[in-house]
Amino acid sequence: MANRTALMPELSRIEIVDRAVPPIGGRQALVRIESVGVCGSDATYFTVGYIGDWVVRGPMVLGHEVAGTVVAVGDGTSRARVGDRVAIEPGTPCRDCDDCTTGNYHLCADLVFLATPPHDGALTQFMAFDERNLYPMPNGMSFDEGAMLEPLSVGIWACRRAGLRAGDSVLVSGAGPVGILAAQVARAFGASRVRLADLSQYRLELAASLGFEAETAGDGGSAPQFDVLLECSGAPTALADGLWRLRNGGRAAMVGMPKQAVELPLSRLNVRELSVALVNRYAHTWPTAMELVASGRVDVASTVTHHFALDQTAEALLLAKNDPRSMKAMIHPQV
Repeated sequence: MANRTALMPELSRIEIVDRAVPPIGGRQALVRIESVGVCGSDATYFTVGYIGDWVVRGPMVLGHEVAGTVVAVGDGTSRARVGDRVAIEPGTPCRDCDDCTTGNYHLCADLVFLATPPHDGALTQFMAFDERNLYPMPNGMSFDEGAMLEPLSVGIWACRRAGLRAGDSVLVSGAGPVGILAAQVARAFGASRVRLADLSQYRLELAASLGFEAETAGDGGSAPQFDVLLECSGAPTALADGLWRLRNGGRAAMVGMPKQAVELPLSRLNVRELSVALVNRYAHTWPTAMELVASGRVDVASTVTHHFALDQTAEALLLAKNDPRSMKAMIHPQV
């Protein structure tokens, strides 16, 4: 059985190679990969080669937003079944350390996360997974929607980290895929008002089409009028600018990570007693993400604007850079 794989042998180059179909262990399942979303981290590894301390040091396979079909299971599996259509959580923790046993498995020092150096990702036709990372999808959910549960999970975790409560007013800075999804989660969680800020008119139009207030970043003033800030842009001044717009006791979650140090006027913001939480992936979000999409309260399909075959992977990875009217590229390894 062939296993065509999009390998990055060096920076900014993709080569389609045939790899062996991986063996499966006792609690593993072999999954036929159907949809893989392109994340900004994939594009950065492809063009720059590193994100913070994670550095690409050799050939690598990208892709961590993934869904597919179970085609074989190991002898020790108890949940996965052949034929299951599954959304896949891309991080596999050790499950035994203090972080894992206290529920913070996403902080596990030995977490194996797809497409994070030195670990390969899912831009391949077949891949083996721990069955505990597989979440069966309802019949009406597409593979693209299943893959989008990963960025949706980031939005869920951002809202949880910000302590979002029903009735809160929310400002989301950055109307990219994660920002759009975080805004939808905030609304589904009971926010009374959600506004998105971005520099892209195309993205603001998409936000408005989904029923959100939209503003050009920098044009919203600094008067405090929001309870929660979800910073999803990664722009170096966005967190500080957004904090000025929070009411007393406001809460912020920082999702987008700037490439340089961020300065905050803490001595002046202190009087408002604001809280700032950082976001490092997510934990225990897949069931919630699945329900939000299945119930129609979150529309993930609206963010998928382009589709690519496996041999078009390089084009997909450069889409955001080359096409300002794009949101999410979806790669289909079986095509």
